[in-house]
Amino acid sequence: MVEWTDFERATIQNIFSKIDYDVVGPAALTRSDMCLVVYPWTQRYFAKFGNLYNADAISANPNVKAHGKTVLCGLERAVKNLDNIKAEYTELSVLHSEKLQVDPDNFLLLADCLTVVIAAQLGEDFTADVHAAFQKFLAVVVSALRKQYY
Repeated sequence: MVEWTDFERATIQNIFSKIDYDVVGPAALTRSDMCLVVYPWTQRYFAKFGNLYNADAISANPNVKAHGKTVLCGLERAVKNLDNIKAEYTELSVLHSEKLQVDPDNFLLLADCLTVVIAAQLGEDFTADVHAAFQKFLAVVVSALRKQYY
């Protein structure tokens, strides 16, 4: 079980209260410097999403944008269950490992992209301490998603 300080709990909850899910989630997937463009091999999991041929197509794709918001809603589940993220994510881990067969390293890539987008959104409020708390949170989330793979 992960031990969270009061600062970390407050920081993680504060981040998710400040961000616009309709902007941040899709941006983590679609901005020209983010996941599906920088790591094009991740596109193979989104073949049903239609046109992903270039950065403009990815940015305009409504399915990709919707999935970005879905990712943030999934992260919100972790925020609400900080003391038991692994149990909260059991079904997601099974889905991603057994049905979707997502390479678990892609969770780390998306976490990095999400960090960049949130840092840009929060600006000066994204201090070193806030960054550390957010990285810890994402590391726990990634670990929970990877659980079924082992």
